[in-house]
Formats: sequence, C-alpha cells, structure tokens
Amino acid sequence: MSNNYFSFKQFTVQQSDCALKVCTDACLFGAWVAAQINKEEPTNILDIGTGTGLLSLLLAQKIPSAQIDAVEIDAAAASQAASNVEATGWNIKVHHTPIENFSGVSYQHIISNPPFFSNDLKSDDALRNTAMHSTTLTLESLFTCVIKLLDRGGSFSILIPYARATALEKLAAQFGLHIFKKALVQQTPTNDPFRAMYILSNTTTSPVSVEQIIIKENEQYTAGLATYLKDYYLFL
Repeated sequence: MSNNYFSFKQFTVQQSDCALKVCTDACLFGAWVAAQINKEEPTNILDIGTGTGLLSLLLAQKIPSAQIDAVEIDAAAASQAASNVEATGWNIKVHHTPIENFSGVSYQHIISNPPFFSNDLKSDDALRNTAMHSTTLTLESLFTCVIKLLDRGGSFSILIPYARATALEKLAAQFGLHIFKKALVQQTPTNDPFRAMYILSNTTTSPVSVEQIIIKENEQYTAGLATYLKDYYLFL
C-alpha cells in the first residue's frame, strides 16, 4: 500500500503529501469502529489526527447522516485530506489545527489513530516522526482533549500497538473512561497480537466485549477481516 493513492469501492485516498500511508490495520480499525457505532447513529463525530482523511471517509461511508470534523496538525496532510473528502461530497470538514487549540461542539463519538511510539528510535523524517511518535501529542494530552470534547454518554475509539495496551487501559481508567469493546489484531494465527482496538465510554460499566481478528491465514485475507472490509476493499 505504498502508492501515491489507494482506491476503495466508494472513494480514493490520495496520500503523496502524507507522512503515513494507508495501511491494513488502520483500514480495519476504521471499518471495525464504523460497524460498532453505526447502530448508535451518532450525529457528530470528531477524527483527531486525520492524516489522509482515511478514518473519516471510512466512517462517513457507513454513517452518512453524521457530520464529521477531522483535525490535522500538518498543513500538507490537512490539505490533502480536504481534497480527498471534497471529492466525495460527504459531510466531512477538515480543520488544520493542533487538537489542543480546537474548540468544537460536544461529540457523540471521537476516533483517533494517534502517534504510536513514545521511546522507539526515530527516523530523519520530521513529518514521519510527528505522525508516528508521541512527540507533539502524548496519550495523556490526547485523553485530556477527548474528555473536554466528548459528549456525556459518548464514546471514544482508539488504535494502539498491543505493547502499549496495558498502559492505555490504566490511563483510560484514570480519565474515567471504561472499556466498552476491545479487539486484538494478529497478522496470522501463529503471530502474537500487534494492535489493540478500543471503544471507550464515559458512562458504561458493562462487561467488556473482546474480539480477536486475524488478518491473513494461508496468505489469504480471513473471513473475519473480510466481514469488516468487504464494503470497502475492491477485491473482497
């Protein structure tokens, strides 16, 4: 998925100006969240760190009645995201600003694929470092912004490396957010989980629903992955 664009069934993501390109785990995350929150029919959604606009587009396809605000700190990425969403005519508005400076309404759902790494080795690419490392937006800062912008009874979804899952769960508890749904993602049946996907709520205390999703088996996409991505990927 390293081309300058990636085509889905209903939209195309141009990505030449974005540090991080479309990848399978991000697609799965957006599709999984869309499937989980579609029943709730949220009227407004906030996408923090939208990058190419991928997550906003995935959600908009499934929840066309929702107004989506997509926030991006990098000017080039924000411009490209705006072009991507404009081509669809969907209810998405891109805002070029740090999330700490963004003041919107209270959102029924907030989604984020945040900077992944906190102490890993960094590259020489400053934009890629900003996108992949929590140098400009730590998890603590992200949660502070989410709490400020999340509607009472709303939900917050986040994609995180599995290695940081325990730390994230402790942080969520400190901010009064409860795990509503959780999915662990494996590359193959024999691999350990490498991503964890969460939907957190500021009200629910119901038992946690945990799902396992395997991306490939015998070098083919699994039925579990296809369940979420069949409405998006061209060849599923």
